[in-house]
Amino acid sequence: MTIPRDLITGLVLAGGLGRRMSADGLGVDKGLVSWRGRPLAAHAIERLAPQVGNLLVNANQHHDAYDRLGWPVVSDAIEGFAGPLAGVVSGLRAATTPWVLSVPCDSPLLPADLAMRMAQAATAQGARIAVARTADGDQPVFLLVSRNLEPHLSAWLAAGGRKIDAWYRELAPAFAEFEDGAAFRNLNTRADLEALP
Repeated sequence: MTIPRDLITGLVLAGGLGRRMSADGLGVDKGLVSWRGRPLAAHAIERLAPQVGNLLVNANQHHDAYDRLGWPVVSDAIEGFAGPLAGVVSGLRAATTPWVLSVPCDSPLLPADLAMRMAQAATAQGARIAVARTADGDQPVFLLVSRNLEPHLSAWLAAGGRKIDAWYRELAPAFAEFEDGAAFRNLNTRADLEALP
């Protein structure tokens, strides 16, 4: 027995500043950066949507552009670009399913079985949170989180917490092991973008 896909909301995190992607260091809206002729966020959505019952996009800029990708857009619950967990807590508040699966917008090759394997890990280990792991280590933005953790995360953020792994390590997470580390590759810079044809 595992968590059915219709009980999971996918959450594509596109709320960052993308400083490493811009030549001037001032940042770009990374989810809208084009790769293979389409925005990075569109690729992440295409990979994730078939795996989940519903989907949300977390964005803090250019809402009209994200709206055109066809899914509801939620902004960070905390102002000032407070990091991925600010997007996660917004997703937990907006979702109507018991579980939320977050992925970064800049991983266009994310695994086609991500949700299933994360759900299996959470179920097998009786955990309220599951984290993807490869031979390179934890992939901390790839999180399957029970919605009942929203109050805990909200309090943790209000107390100044920001690091994803520092938060989930308090919660005895399950780990879903993946062999293909390349599927989790983040396109953080223009060089990363150009290196992935």
